[in-house]
Amino acid sequence: MSEKYSRWAANTLKKALDNRRVVIVSGARQTGKTTLTEQIKAPDFEFRTLDDTDLLALALADPKGFVKTSAKTLVIDEIQKAPKLIPEIKMIVDKDNRNGQFLLTGSVNLQTMPGVTESLAGRVKNIRLRPLTIGEILKIKPRFLEKAFNAEFPTCICGYDKRVIFDMSFCGGYPEAVRIKDTSERREWHKDYVKTLIDYDLADIANIRRKDALEELLPILAAWSAKFMDMNAIGTSLSLTKATLDSYANWLLSLYIFEKIPPWLKTDYERVGKKSKLYASDVGLMTSILNWQVDKVMLDVDRSGKLMETFVFHELAVQVDLESKYSLYQYRDREKREIDFIVERDDGALLGIEVKAGHNVSLGDFAPQEWFRDNIIKNKKPYTGLVLYSGDRTIRYRDNLLAVPIAALWTE
Repeated sequence: MSEKYSRWAANTLKKALDNRRVVIVSGARQTGKTTLTEQIKAPDFEFRTLDDTDLLALALADPKGFVKTSAKTLVIDEIQKAPKLIPEIKMIVDKDNRNGQFLLTGSVNLQTMPGVTESLAGRVKNIRLRPLTIGEILKIKPRFLEKAFNAEFPTCICGYDKRVIFDMSFCGGYPEAVRIKDTSERREWHKDYVKTLIDYDLADIANIRRKDALEELLPILAAWSAKFMDMNAIGTSLSLTKATLDSYANWLLSLYIFEKIPPWLKTDYERVGKKSKLYASDVGLMTSILNWQVDKVMLDVDRSGKLMETFVFHELAVQVDLESKYSLYQYRDREKREIDFIVERDDGALLGIEVKAGHNVSLGDFAPQEWFRDNIIKNKKPYTGLVLYSGDRTIRYRDNLLAVPIAALWTE
């Protein structure tokens, strides 16, 4: 029997159902939304999936009747297939303010669907479910952010050198892919997965006229992971207008294949960059789309950096999602001083993170963070600066600056 991984988001979901009338769990297909629902379900839950063609036909033909139930909580899977259900759900929860009435799951970002979030504004809690983290796979509780803001890490974290981390990265976090041990078979799974999304899921929600261009866009966007995209150059290479390119890219974002991290803009400093940064949502899927080989990536500085930063992004983003007191950003100014990630806590404290694929760290690696601390926030807010690297020792530098093993993201 295949192992079912316990998800960190289970407690967040339970709390949301206790406090909101409607909860939406969204994330890419095969990330484990059904498994998450099973972790928290009770005997008075009723589960209906719109992947069932008979149930989908009923939902489309009679949305009012479909959402009626005697169950305490009605779970509707793949809600994006029948957006007409949303107004009916709104009418029900407006008449009855009992919490936990509906749990909706979707494989498309529902915020991109006209009228969905507006209809449920003030009534809904949105929860993002991403692919598995290393901590979830190893059954270790998430404590990295707590330790990072306190600048408290063990002196040594052994057993996770660069090669081990890269091997884990190539697996990615889709539960089914993680279970596949053969590298070539896992790559085939990833490619079949993407093809299914484009051929079926995307066809349900978008009118894609240039499917060939969309398929060419996938590896191009994957190659831009951990970078600031040049949409003009991409559009020229694919012979697409800017409007069409933006549309196609946004649909890939809506399917959670890629996502953007906004800039930290809480300053009036005129030279701060305003662009968002692109990341592949699953590093294993990214390596398969790009046909990378781990031995070759190990020897390539540019690809090693992209791989490691994308890997850290996912591990970090999941932990930020778990608690509303954290927000994730990136920073870059016009002099190209850059901080890969900035995590802001709700009390204003800031955590800066730079990612290095290599084993060595020098004080110069902290230069952008020191400049940011001294010239942008000017010590008005608590600031902790980390360089995550593939070594095994925590090294303390001056003024709350630390070099920390990347494995700190999932070790206790």
